[in-house]
Amino acid sequence: MNKSVLQAQAISKSFADGEKTVQVLNNLDFSVAKGESVAIVGASGSGKSTLLQLLAGLDQTDVGKVFVAGKSWQELSSSDAARWRNKHLGFVFQFHHLLAEFDALENVALPAIMAGHRPDHAKQLALQLLSKVGLEDRTSHRPAALSGGERQRVAIARALVNEPDCVLMDEPTGNLDQANADQVLAQLQSIQQTFNTAFVVVTHDTKLAARQDRQWQLVAGQLVPMVNL
Repeated sequence: MNKSVLQAQAISKSFADGEKTVQVLNNLDFSVAKGESVAIVGASGSGKSTLLQLLAGLDQTDVGKVFVAGKSWQELSSSDAARWRNKHLGFVFQFHHLLAEFDALENVALPAIMAGHRPDHAKQLALQLLSKVGLEDRTSHRPAALSGGERQRVAIARALVNEPDCVLMDEPTGNLDQANADQVLAQLQSIQQTFNTAFVVVTHDTKLAARQDRQWQLVAGQLVPMVNL
């Protein structure tokens, strides 16, 4: 298997709940290779979103380390972590989180500009990606003028503009009807084949989970391989 682009080593995370301590993740190991797609499913409150936050370096583990592209979040300052995150990770959420005042092209180009690309080059990259997700005729539309499926495809293009090693997705089809969800699923599959980018997908959608290379269930703070999905 290819070298891991994302790796969690024996990570644990707990939270205080009044006088009790709730153990959400317990000595969890996890890795994703370049170009691999992994689905993580689990009941509400099982810790899926917490795991994504830790993988993204947006929260700190109690113990253990998370490595992205060979560096652990623990060894980076806040400013260095932000730059490393923008370069090596992409994000797609249940709600698109597009900037309302910017059109589709500007929304996709923004992370590239933040990474140091000239604005004209960033927009060229954005246009290429919007074409790949079938939105070349919607580049000048702001989010309010786009359908739910179109907004999510803009979000996918934005996540890929810096050619990240891995894209983290939190319920990427959870806010879409079946027709739009199917279209987004098809786009994700096509994009992964084109870019050879690793995907980590947190989802309740069994159809989406089944399309990934591996499926895991988060139970009692541990990831358990799923079979017969």
